[in-house]
Amino acid sequence: MPTRAARTRAALLATLTATVLAATGTPALAAADPGHPMGRAFTRAAEAFDVPRDLLAAVGYGETRLDGHAGRPSQAGGFGVMHLISNPTHHTLERAAALTGEPVAALRTDTAANILGGAALLRGYADRLGLDATDRDDIDAWYPAVADYSGTRGTAAALYADSVYSFLATGLDALTPDGERITVTGRPVSPERDGVGPADSGARSADYPAALWVPADPNNYTTGRTAKIDKIIVHVTQGSYAGSISWFQDPVSEVSAHYVVRSSDGQITQMVRDADTAYHARSANASALGIEHEGFIDDPTWFTDAMYRSSAALTASLCDRYGIPKDRAHIIGHSEAPGNDHTDPGPYWDWDRYMELVTGSGTGGETPTG
Repeated sequence: MPTRAARTRAALLATLTATVLAATGTPALAAADPGHPMGRAFTRAAEAFDVPRDLLAAVGYGETRLDGHAGRPSQAGGFGVMHLISNPTHHTLERAAALTGEPVAALRTDTAANILGGAALLRGYADRLGLDATDRDDIDAWYPAVADYSGTRGTAAALYADSVYSFLATGLDALTPDGERITVTGRPVSPERDGVGPADSGARSADYPAALWVPADPNNYTTGRTAKIDKIIVHVTQGSYAGSISWFQDPVSEVSAHYVVRSSDGQITQMVRDADTAYHARSANASALGIEHEGFIDDPTWFTDAMYRSSAALTASLCDRYGIPKDRAHIIGHSEAPGNDHTDPGPYWDWDRYMELVTGSGTGGETPTG
């Protein structure tokens, strides 16, 4: 991407916010809309902040599959369709409130307000990168802004942006929890990375070479183990792939897992070495390997065929390496680990199918949601 002249971000954002407030009457923009409310919210927010509508929808789809989860926070403290975050080190929720004039409470629970907040953040990243009006009309020029939206760095940020651009390339035809259809027409994409390295340029896992290596913060795991590895625990992230990676890299989280698996294509990132103790299952940590799966337990669409197959191949490899029996006594859900009060992977995780893939005892055929 050609070098763009820097501009005074604060002045631009102040002007932009004033323009949006005057033109749209926010927070009235977030008022109830009985017909196609999410689709209209994407259109209005895109127009208000001069962000490509399809890019905004693809970011929302990648974050939450367009499910705001009734204002409940993700594992990383993210809210709504656009996953606006409020935790000790990431404050995109509060930043969105400042940029839009919307109350924090509305940004958490109101879909239109939340989408407006996501658009404001993307525009803010674009301004910081120096995108002018012509640049903003080029969807490929937004790649670094999308990487910034991920809240991560390096390989994880590239993985996030690549995923969004894959949705733009293939198109989307998604149903919201309320049954509204949101579409994005596929198109050729050639993102301008502008300093964001390719996702496959990062280090590879030493324990499982098919995986990328993005280390968790040392505060979130213990070096070494006090017990033999004898089980694998299946988790669901209650958030996005990139968001979970970012959370495990945040020293305040004090949580981690050994591996994270992406929904769309089964990409795996290792974050804690097998020989070390990740913080994922309380009393079972010392003897368990933890595998997080991108998604939410109440939405089976996250559990794709690619995810099942990739995760099962990883689990089979780990079982072979550490002599773990390939059965349900040793491959368990987070909810089944002793002393835990979690409910993942939840009722939609297809254990029969997963174990067939792990053991090679069946076809591992797709379920209706796979």
